[in-house]
Amino acid sequence: MKRFERWMRHAQRLKQDVYAVYLAYKDPRVPWYAKFLAVCVVAYALSPIDLIPDPIPILGHLDDLILIPLGICLLTKMIPDEVMIEYREKARAMAIQNKPTNWIAAVVIITIWILVAVLIVRYLLRIFRC
Repeated sequence: MKRFERWMRHAQRLKQDVYAVYLAYKDPRVPWYAKFLAVCVVAYALSPIDLIPDPIPILGHLDDLILIPLGICLLTKMIPDEVMIEYREKARAMAIQNKPTNWIAAVVIITIWILVAVLIVRYLLRIFRC
């Protein structure tokens, strides 16, 4: 049971770090390249839609288990320590409230899926017209 509790604490800390990065993104002390990565990671983490849908066995969950923690790990190294400490505290204080949903990211991801589907259909139509 201790392992499960430790895993749950780690997951909660990861959620708070995602929100802390979301808050830190707007800070002028954060370098531009960290802001760019922060936009990508936070948009993906808060998006209600994944690039790889969860119903796809194993791969659907691996993207969440690998991409988000990897992005947060990289960002915590790119963002100055004092900035991360400040926004982690704010994220802890705001943990009671609901996390923001990034509908813009959802639209972008849906658009990507639609474009991929259209390209596949066009490719298949070319193949079968031969």
